[in-house]
Amino acid sequence: MMAPEDPPGFVVRTGAQKAAWDNGFRIERAIQSGWLHYGSTTAHGEIWIAGVSSHGPWLVSIDHPGVAAVLATLPPSPLTGPGLATFEFGSLTALHGALDRVYKLGVCLPDAPLARFRAQTARLPQTTEAERLVVQRIGQDIFRAALIDYWGGRCPVTGITDPALLRASHIVPWSECDDAQRLDVHNGLLLSALWDAASTRASSASPTSVPC
Repeated sequence: MMAPEDPPGFVVRTGAQKAAWDNGFRIERAIQSGWLHYGSTTAHGEIWIAGVSSHGPWLVSIDHPGVAAVLATLPPSPLTGPGLATFEFGSLTALHGALDRVYKLGVCLPDAPLARFRAQTARLPQTTEAERLVVQRIGQDIFRAALIDYWGGRCPVTGITDPALLRASHIVPWSECDDAQRLDVHNGLLLSALWDAASTRASSASPTSVPC
């Protein structure tokens, strides 16, 4: 029966720490039953990493339900971990790639973009139209960055990855949303410029995309 190396040896501990640190999880917590526990100061959720041996496979368990739902297509682990969902990877390279995705989702899923927006605009005046436009632009930039992280920098329709050709499009128009809805990645699509224009035209709605 496959099980984490317990206690984890030097190679497993070093590999897990490097993977965690390189991908934004730099708060080290306790080691339990072979699982090395990490948190982050900038991403929601925590992770556990384990190695079956110094040669792998590697296991990652996560506790963020939103991240777990997005990553549902990854190969699951036959071993139950301490988090909500546990995944198995055959190499350190695959482990690093998965943790990069976990981190990016942790900083873009609700309510992280809204928290960043409030922090950046808390002391900005909004008396004049020009001042309100500055605040709006900050929100649009945060929303665009969050969508790029959420969709992995790729248009889900065309597969285009060139940032200059991608538009952050709201499903419910910006003008009809409150701040939470405006910055919710579930209210957006990262579309190529052509598909964004086509969807806007088809809906006969006012433009809602965020330009580059």
